[in-house]
Amino acid sequence: MPSLGNARLRAARIAAGYPSQQALADALGVGVRQVRRWESDTPPWPQGDMQQALTRALGQDLTALGFSPAGPSVNRPSVSPLSAPVAAQVPTQSVRAVQPASVVADFAATTRAHRRLYWSVAPSTLHPAVVAHAGLGHALLTETAGQTRTLVASALAETHLLAGRIEFFDMHEPDRASETWLRALQAAGEADYALLGAAVLAHTAFIPGWVGDRAVAAERMTAARTYARRGAAPEEVLAWLDAVEAECETRCGNTRTALHLIGHGEDLLARATGGSLPEWFDWFSPVRLAAFKGNTQLKAGHLPQARETLRAALDALPAAEEKQSAVLLGDLAAVEAAAGRPEEACAFAARALDQLARTWYAVGMDRVREVRRALAPHQHEPCVRALDDRLYDWSTTVSALAR
Repeated sequence: MPSLGNARLRAARIAAGYPSQQALADALGVGVRQVRRWESDTPPWPQGDMQQALTRALGQDLTALGFSPAGPSVNRPSVSPLSAPVAAQVPTQSVRAVQPASVVADFAATTRAHRRLYWSVAPSTLHPAVVAHAGLGHALLTETAGQTRTLVASALAETHLLAGRIEFFDMHEPDRASETWLRALQAAGEADYALLGAAVLAHTAFIPGWVGDRAVAAERMTAARTYARRGAAPEEVLAWLDAVEAECETRCGNTRTALHLIGHGEDLLARATGGSLPEWFDWFSPVRLAAFKGNTQLKAGHLPQARETLRAALDALPAAEEKQSAVLLGDLAAVEAAAGRPEEACAFAARALDQLARTWYAVGMDRVREVRRALAPHQHEPCVRALDDRLYDWSTTVSALAR
């Protein structure tokens, strides 16, 4: 296998917005040869002010960035330097001899189980288990080598990706998700898994995209598409990248660009063969693309088209996709609110709340709250008051604040 160099530093550099070694060199005021040395197989320990400059620029300590101080490793952590969460670190005395190759199947089996549980288990229940599993993965990286270590790193990257999805979409903690997705990118780099790296990078684009920072979102999407090309991404993954970029463009007010991207994604799905998709790519489908499209049509003011698209998507949505159901119902409520039909809007919003009572999803609740704000001109209508009774009953209010 070809050398990967210091994959942790390279992943952190890209995640921090420095797409090239030259860009980081310019930011630190050093020559590009110095950055190349830091990203080599045997990176020298940074000297003097460069220690603080690197940690400040990339957001991690030097050990997490792949550096090892010269001399005895008295103070080195007992887990992999891939920035494992403190709560998940393993005491030194628990480290044993090198693990057998069978450890990969066992560790990956739990990763797969967590991925399936995400669609139905409450995030507050699932998240601690996923984080603890990531801690185990970091420990296993110190106890494995060769192909076994590569496969553990791949499963660990998937675990961090899932933890970040829970933090961003379910817990509304973008800063925490950003740190977690950096760990996912570093683990994918350890595994030299370009396609998984593309998925992680595209997820990181949501963070600036949702707050309207188009430039940063675009940089991250460029990086994601670069990794997707290296990983020979199938059409379905490329279509999802179009959908992610379309959502970022929509939130930045560029609905025309977003609709063009979605149209391109539809073309990709139309010619997709459906083969060779990675198992972890379980969050996207033609129905999900239609949901992206309906939301963009709504934001563009194309209400009849949005209504038709969203209704068709809701009808085609598999019963198991309960979280997406709440989002679609919220968007349909928003269409009716924008069309001046408060009773229809409240009916869809009430159905969304029914769904959220069964399976919590912060993004779905956001949609309902947006609808309620849009219904302010009709707030004295009986249907809106009834919605308020649902939206602000004891259980919903306490749950929303707790989450």
